[in-house]
Amino acid sequence: MNINWEGVMPAVTTKFTEEGQLDLVMFEKNIKAQIEAGVNGIILGGTLGEASTLTKEEKEVLINNTLRITAGKIPVIVNIAEQTTSEAITLAKRAEELGVNGLMLLPPMRYKATDYETVVYFKEIAKSTSLPIMIYNNPVDYKIEVTLDMFEELLKLDNIQAVKESTRDISNVVRIRNRFGNRLKVLCGVDTLALESLVTGADGWVAGLVVAYPAETVAIYKLVKAGRIEEAVAIYRWFMPLLELDISPQLVQNIKLAEVATGLGTENVRAPRLPLQGVERERVLTIIDVAMKNRPILPDYKNI
Repeated sequence: MNINWEGVMPAVTTKFTEEGQLDLVMFEKNIKAQIEAGVNGIILGGTLGEASTLTKEEKEVLINNTLRITAGKIPVIVNIAEQTTSEAITLAKRAEELGVNGLMLLPPMRYKATDYETVVYFKEIAKSTSLPIMIYNNPVDYKIEVTLDMFEELLKLDNIQAVKESTRDISNVVRIRNRFGNRLKVLCGVDTLALESLVTGADGWVAGLVVAYPAETVAIYKLVKAGRIEEAVAIYRWFMPLLELDISPQLVQNIKLAEVATGLGTENVRAPRLPLQGVERERVLTIIDVAMKNRPILPDYKNI
């Protein structure tokens, strides 16, 4: 399956039972809701998916179940955030064997690599697989920026095709487009900058709150691309307090509470994460409650 690297691609949460096992029933319910809403791909094993707490066997279970549920309707993309280059290559090869359609690559974790080391890291992984690749560029959280000069070198490899743009610099979307045209597809990776990124030329949105609100997220994307900006902004304004829950160290707990509100998940997390407590829990629940009471009526966005 070819990946167009456009539209809305949820970075899905991993569902757990109260006993801490994979909750594949709720996981399937959520994935089906994403497909029904019209998303363009599913991304597994990101930060929101609590990948650092998952075993290799659990990751394979999630991959196999997602491939079964999606049944070739949309691409399945696996995130790679390993400690060593060799581990990353092993996971990339295994993901391809299992049948995934693409990869998202984070820079080296724990070690703050130089520009040269980062480029070599990405290129070695890309050379080990035929799968199309999206580079995750998030210097705020991961302390390594993939600069345009670095992308110039990376794009010598045909299967490096897209960037999850999370620099928080909205003008970087324009810089990327000016320098690389359509050679490098741009997907916004920050929920609170999504509409602005799409208006300035981003091809898509790797979204977080979409796991709780898939229809609203896809509607914003469709409306922007159709030039119906005023309608998109109205939904976006309603959405913003929720979207801000994504830019927090507790984004997993926050977003899982939102999934509870819409019936698409539970708040079970895997330690060391714990469910929100006290004042902070009440703050987040209030944001969600206000949003649910004022949930917008959406236009027929699927037929735009």
